[in-house]
Amino acid sequence: MLQLEVIPPSLLAIHQPVWPNLSTQLLKRFVKLRRSALEDAPIVHVRSQHIDSHVRIQELCHMCGGAVQTGGAVWNLCLTAGRIEGRCCFRNNSSEEHNIFGLDLSNCSLSRIEDLHEASAAVIIDLSSNPVSNLSDFIFQGFNRLTHLILPIKLECPGGNTSWDRVMIKRDTRICEGQRNACNETGQMSWDCPENSFCKPYGPGFFECSCAHTFHGYKCLREGQFPMLKVMAILGGSTVVLSALLWVTQRRKAKGI
Repeated sequence: MLQLEVIPPSLLAIHQPVWPNLSTQLLKRFVKLRRSALEDAPIVHVRSQHIDSHVRIQELCHMCGGAVQTGGAVWNLCLTAGRIEGRCCFRNNSSEEHNIFGLDLSNCSLSRIEDLHEASAAVIIDLSSNPVSNLSDFIFQGFNRLTHLILPIKLECPGGNTSWDRVMIKRDTRICEGQRNACNETGQMSWDCPENSFCKPYGPGFFECSCAHTFHGYKCLREGQFPMLKVMAILGGSTVVLSALLWVTQRRKAKGI
């Protein structure tokens, strides 16, 4: 499973351009300002991601009018374990208080549902009483904690009935309860995953393969820690050589004019 990380500014190589007409003092000042901009960039990026995530959560919680249905499954859960904001339930006094704990989009006149990613930490979702005719299983990819899903009766449980402990029909709804582990019962090595990796559940009917400890790379074939210093040295050296070649080329062109 790939993870994206912000590269610290200290690892970024800064190359001073050759401008003969600028004084040394002015050039140093320019490089100092450039370095300052690089140091601030990751912080702005992280804050931007946090703000965007908060906005998307608020949009999902208020995508239709009203609040959590009184007496419904999400209401009963949130009544004792959280707080209600719009159509969402959040935990109280928890390290995950900003994650959606329960989501009630019942009776929202939704004819199509494409993205519920911001509710991937939810344990209960209610989509009943909506004119939805088709629902992709991929919408619930990554919803590992989902244990209770309420759907319009025309829709099937994501991953099929075999992905749930119990599937019930109640009035005009289909209730999917108890998400099953798509891997084997031990959660260890699985024949579906390549050697040196293990299986992890990734939502109803889905799983993902993660490299075992000390293994990495394509199909987890490489053993040992990831050679970060070696990779950075190669990238840094290549950048220096390329910059030198470009500098020499520009100098020759300048002399030929």
